[in-house]
This record gives sequence, structure tokens and C-alpha cells, in this order.
Amino acid sequence: MAGILARTSWGDLGTHLTSPEVTEALRISLVVSFWSLGLSLLLGVPLAWLLARVDFPGKAVVRSLVLLPMVLPPTVGGVALLLGFGRRGLLGGWLESWFGVQLPFHTAGAVVAATFVSMPFLVISLEGALAGLHVRYEETAASLGAGPLRVFRTVTLPMIAPGLAAGAALTWARALGEFGATITFAGNLPGVTQTLPLQVYLLLQDSAEAATSVSLLLLVIATAVLVALRGRWAGGGGTVRGRTSGAVTRTDADGDGASDAGGTWPDHMTGASAAPGTPASPGPPTATTAHAEGADAAPTAPGDGSGTGRWPLHADVTGFNRLTLDAAPGTTIAVVGPNGAGKTTLLRALLGLTPRAHAALTLGAQDVSAQPPHRRGVAWVPQDGALFPHLTALGNTAYGLRAHGTGRAEARREAQLWLDRLGVGHLAHRRPAQLSGGQAGRVALARALAARPRLLLLDEPLAALDQSTRAHVRHTLRRHLAGFGGVCLMVTHDPVEAVSLADRVLVLEDGHTVQDAVPAEVTRHPRSPWVARMLGRNAWPGTATGDGLRMTGAGRLVAADPLPEGTGALAVIGPEAVSVHRTRPSGSPRNVWPGRVREITALGSRLRVLVGSPEVPDLVGEITPQAAAELGLAEDTEVWVSVKATEVTLVPL
Repeated sequence: MAGILARTSWGDLGTHLTSPEVTEALRISLVVSFWSLGLSLLLGVPLAWLLARVDFPGKAVVRSLVLLPMVLPPTVGGVALLLGFGRRGLLGGWLESWFGVQLPFHTAGAVVAATFVSMPFLVISLEGALAGLHVRYEETAASLGAGPLRVFRTVTLPMIAPGLAAGAALTWARALGEFGATITFAGNLPGVTQTLPLQVYLLLQDSAEAATSVSLLLLVIATAVLVALRGRWAGGGGTVRGRTSGAVTRTDADGDGASDAGGTWPDHMTGASAAPGTPASPGPPTATTAHAEGADAAPTAPGDGSGTGRWPLHADVTGFNRLTLDAAPGTTIAVVGPNGAGKTTLLRALLGLTPRAHAALTLGAQDVSAQPPHRRGVAWVPQDGALFPHLTALGNTAYGLRAHGTGRAEARREAQLWLDRLGVGHLAHRRPAQLSGGQAGRVALARALAARPRLLLLDEPLAALDQSTRAHVRHTLRRHLAGFGGVCLMVTHDPVEAVSLADRVLVLEDGHTVQDAVPAEVTRHPRSPWVARMLGRNAWPGTATGDGLRMTGAGRLVAADPLPEGTGALAVIGPEAVSVHRTRPSGSPRNVWPGRVREITALGSRLRVLVGSPEVPDLVGEITPQAAAELGLAEDTEVWVSVKATEVTLVPL
């Protein structure tokens, strides 16, 4: 660059650049580069899509061939084109005799040569943008009722636009400066194939000053392209990315940026279901009434779920998940279980979005198993919300309404009502990157509710909210579900959500149903060690004996009400039933073990003491701070623990 600037004849610059030969070469270069860009878009966009989104045999080979022109000497590429498309090439004679197409030594040949060396820049850039665009955005759009073409036009294309623009700019600039392949395949014919780089080559032989001036022009163009990209191709800009509720790095004035991890189910909730009118008997009810609280007058949006329709659910799920699910209209089901149990897979199977499981799904009287996701009437809120980063909160909320054919003004009015209802109406003009995690979560929930689906799927919808905001949104959601004519499945790790929102609790492990009952029954008699621990209880699986339980691994437990011998069972012990001693206790306890304190944590006004023992699995007990002080408890303290046989509940598995 310094050499060109130092040797440029600035006084003659205008004369050199306006000479007939240079202007004609510039015209040819622009024609060739823009036609090359168009051909690269036509061929490169589908190719980038295949490489980014489709797995097929030989994919690595195809990608290598796409990248080959970037490392191949351009003159070798020109020779290859000549042997392929020349008059005596493999295809050239056939093209000329059948279609009258002659590529070598024509402007079309220069276009082909420039495309050969420049298209890889477009493919690489666009493939990276597509790979960086998580499919959950497109899947969420489909769940809101948008067909594939609308999803591509309104979600995919806007989100990959920066990568596409960067690739197109680099492709055009590379085509504008192509020399080796062009002169080898298309020749150097004035007014036909003599592009600006070829003109520089000729000028160097007769007028070095003029060659330097033209080189300066090409240098300025190339520099302008790089400055305009501002690092996008190298990773500085890339795909548009909006921060959603899954990635919270700051809070705002509302204070809802922090995530709450949930907790144990409060004791006052363990005696009865939180949903008025829910049957008290165990097992899934055949018909469940909605929550008794009155519902707001919800906005009515077009679609199968609007109005007063009633949509019972029946699903036979096969694959990784193997279960049958039936629910009456207005039922809310909390889906709980350990990581990897198949909770999200179940939701995606109902949407028709995963090959891991298949759902034969009937909503109302209609079997929608064969329908694509956008025609099922199933709305989905993924864990991170998946708000479209290029749309405002209002645009996100109106998306499902617009996909169902609602006019723009009406859709925006309905969307604003939903945002107001969830307490984020004042943020309607903001984009997801300007929202905290809690705000983004409420917008995602409003977007799903506004679509008025037949089936509503929520994957930890309140996880990003703080306690006060969570209570408000939970109340709003409960009021909406009271008038909802479909079924709602809600994945949650928060027992308070399950109790306050759900009519039933579905417990999954390894894709199977472990328990499906009202919250009170699950609380009293959990059939899963994971659920029991989530409730704050000790849970030990094993086999029933004549007087109690032989635990899996090691240890025995005495229970006052044993099960038939040989029965698989789960022993559930409340932490408040565990007594901690510094010496071996005497008296009535029939279960006594030595141990060592591993951890002491505070829970409200009490302390939870985790004790490890060589005779039984880890045990958690609850004591008061005063008792801990009197016992002199600290981590690594040797203790004895005891549990009365009457405090052990055996649940058959």
C-alpha cells in the first residue's frame, strides 16, 4: 500500500482513470463481477444451506471441493475450466452443439472464471451464519403457525442477513479483482474479457504510472469493502444474535434479571392440591376442571384455539419416550423428572420436531399426527424463550397472530394487550437484546398465549424470573389457563409452580411414566427418588423385607409398616424425622447409624445437615441453629443419626 501511494502520479490520476481503455475495462469488470455475484447467490445459497443443515454421505468431500478454489492457483483453475468447458473439453462441445453456448473467450467465460474463484467466500460466510442460527428460532416460529416459506422469509433470512451481506461483498470484491483464471479461460479481449486487473497487467508494460493509478483504484475498492464489513466475515459481526432469557448478564430497573433455582415444596402445600376442584384421589383424573379463579377477558386471536373451543388431548408416544397421555380440556400438567428423563423430548415429540420420539396426537376430534408443526395448533415456549432478535417485543408477540392471517393493526393491538397483561407493555418497542432475562421470558410467554393454541407447551417458562415477578406472572398464567380450552404441559423444576399451576404432575424417568397423579398424591407418596429429593425428603430405593427395606447397594432399614417381601420399594424419610447425636443414642429408635457431617446449610430458620455414613446412603436432617450449637456441629464432625421406624414411609415402585 505504501509503495502504491508513494509511486502514484497524483497530477495525472484523473487522466489515467478516464482514458477509454481504463473506462472500458472498468465497465467489463463491473459487468463480470455483478453477474458473478448473481451466479454465486443462485448456486451458493442452496449449497451453503445443504452444508449447514443437511447431513448426507460425502458431505466432507463436497465442502473440500467448495474450498478448493481458495487454495488452488487461479491459472490452474482456468486450465481446468478450459478442459471442462472449452471446445474440446468434456462439456464444451456438447454445450456449443446443443445450445450454441460458447464460454471461452467470451464475457460469459469471464463470469464463469470469476464465479469459480469467488463463490467459496459466499458459501463459507453463509454456512457459518446458518450454522450459528439455532434451529429453535425456526421451530418456535413454526409452532406459532408460520409455514416454511414464511419462516424463511421472516425469521431465517433476516437473522442470516449480515452473514449473507458479508459473503456477497467479499464475493463481489474477489470477482472484481480476478486475473489468473480469467486470462487463462476467457483470454484478454478488449471490450469482451479485458477486465481491470488485465488492464493493469498490460499497462505495466507500456505505462507504469497509469498501471499504478488503476491499481490504486482497485486498492481503494478492496479497502472500502473491508471497512464496510468491519470484521463481520472474520467473526466480529456475524449472525444477528439477540440475548434471550437463557443468557442473562445484567438486571434492569425492574430487577427481574436474576434466575431463581426453585426450592422444596412448602409443608402447607403437601396436604392438598393447589388447584380448587382437583380430585383428591390418586391417579390421573378423567376430567379436570379449570382453576377456580376467574379469567381476564383474553384477547381473541384467529386460529384453532380461539373462541370457546374445547380440545381434549390424547397422545401415544413411542421412541425414546414411551407413554400414553390423556387429558381433558382445561387440564394443566406439570412434567417433572431428572435431567435426561425425556421432558423436553416429550414436548418436541408433540410438536413433531424430533426423530427421537413420535407422538400419535389427537386434539379434540382431529388427528394431527401427520400434520407439520405449523398446522398442529401447538404453541411452544422453549427454555430460553427464542425471541426473534430482529423484531421488537411487540413484533415478537404479534408474530403468531400475523401467521394466522390477522391484519397488522389488529395483531399489534392484540399483542399490546398481552404484553400489558404480563407487565411488559411499556417495553413493546424494545428488541430482545435490550431486555433482561425475566422480561424476555414474559414476552416469550405472551407470544405463545397470543396465538391461542389448542395445546400449550411450556419448557420452564418462569425459570428466569425473580421471586416477586414470578408470583405475578404465575398469577396471570393461572388466570389465563382457567379459561383455556386446550391442554397445557409445563416442564418445571420448581415445586411451587407444579403445585400452584398444575392439576396433575407427570413424573418421567428414562422416557417412562413413573407417576401421574394430582400434586397432593405425588407429595405424599412420591414414586421417584428424584421427586422425593426435590421435595426435600430422603429417598432410598431397595427391596422390601419382612421388617423394612434392604437398600440397593448396602444397608438395611426398619419400617413400622413393611410391604410384602420382595417388593421393589422406595423408602421416604422427612429430614425433620432425622435425629442427630454426638454419641450413640439409647432408647426406642430402631434405625441408628454412625456418620460424619459433610455439609451444613441454612434453610430459612433451620439448618440442613448432610451426614455421610458407611452403612447407609447420605442422609439429610433438619435441626435448629441452637441444637447445632449445643452439639458443636461443624463439617467433618463425627455424629450418630437415628430414625424411628414409624417415620419411614415405604412406597411400592
